[in-house]
Amino acid sequence: MNKDSRIFVAGHNGLVGSAIVRTLKERGYENIITKSRQECNLIDPLEVKKLFEENRIDYVFDAAARVGGIYANDTYSADFIYENTMIQTNLIHYAYKYFVKKFLFLGSVCIYPKFAPTPVSEEELLCGELEPTNDAYAIAKIHGIKMLESYNKQYGFKGVSLMPCNLYGPNDNFHPDNGHVIPALMTKFNNATEDIVTCWGDGTPTREFMYVDDLADACLFAMDNYENAELINVGSGQDVSIFHLAHKVAALTGFNGKIEWDTSRPNGTPKRPLDYSKIMSKGWKPKYDLNAGLKKTYEWFCQHTYMQTK
Repeated sequence: MNKDSRIFVAGHNGLVGSAIVRTLKERGYENIITKSRQECNLIDPLEVKKLFEENRIDYVFDAAARVGGIYANDTYSADFIYENTMIQTNLIHYAYKYFVKKFLFLGSVCIYPKFAPTPVSEEELLCGELEPTNDAYAIAKIHGIKMLESYNKQYGFKGVSLMPCNLYGPNDNFHPDNGHVIPALMTKFNNATEDIVTCWGDGTPTREFMYVDDLADACLFAMDNYENAELINVGSGQDVSIFHLAHKVAALTGFNGKIEWDTSRPNGTPKRPLDYSKIMSKGWKPKYDLNAGLKKTYEWFCQHTYMQTK
């Protein structure tokens, strides 16, 4: 990408999209195109067609998606599979039709089988059963990967698909039930009105977490270093149990009460650290450790609308 390239960031208000926009601006890119849902509903093919017709876009970062934690994925599975499939279908198809130079698609670690050997390599895709609590979202993301691969194979359309580990950071969804684990825990502990906070599962699953600015850095790196619709994992190498994570977040928010575990609620996949040696071999590596990332995220949380008086 050149500094004057016309770059469309889909999902610019979300966790990943906002981080990509911040990183692009910090590095001197000037022609960043963003659209709110009111300005362009990415589910509607006619609106997406108009977007590409009118803006002469050179590069696309597709960070637009309906996302959420275990509860949201399991409860609203039809919305997750429909909205995500439509968004990526429209973006990939019209990016190709209107001569976009390169397309970056963002997936998720949940595309891999529930019991895949760890650390999970890219070759494990479609080699086993998915985690049932978020299989609709995972299938939608697999569709996006395969669509980009197919457009590359048939039409020579350049792109890359990045599969990050679990993300957190500014502009995440901090809803205590519908959000991902870190923002949901921050809200629960920060806003606790009693001396007990209940967390889902038994705390034994482990997750690899990455601060979102590291992923944004990886996105720009991948846009410059891949073009054949490769599937590339992006990880942090920082694996932690949900039990220890809950205690970290509780301490960060100043919660001194008791943590209880509701074992009637699902744990999700037992563990899923990623093998991200492919992107590491090209020279990329993460910068933030978990403690530093959690601190920056909580500082952002406290400065924005999610803060409530204890």
